Amino acid sequence: MTLLPVLVLAALPFYCYAGSGCTLMTQVINQAIDPEVSEDRYIENFREFIMNGEAEEALRQAKQCFLQQSKETLTNYQVMEDAIYNSVWCKAY
Repeated sequence: MTLLPVLVLAALPFYCYAGSGCTLMTQVINQAIDPEVSEDRYIENFREFIMNGEAEEALRQAKQCFLQQSKETLTNYQVMEDAIYNSVWCKAY
């Protein structure tokens, strides 16, 4: 995974923390790890939040990275996300 997709995914929790809506962040993550959602469909679902071509390319790279993972890895990623967002430190938000 290159640095740009990592930074995009790392910024998502701050988006939620800023009070902009955790539901949206959950949708972004769930669709990113869903192998049934194509790269193009993923981009179209979040088109209103993509400000330029660089942002679109970053999301495409992130989605492509998830598409290349095994089902087991995607399941483990979801378990990790659930553990983080249900942790003592995140429940307050």
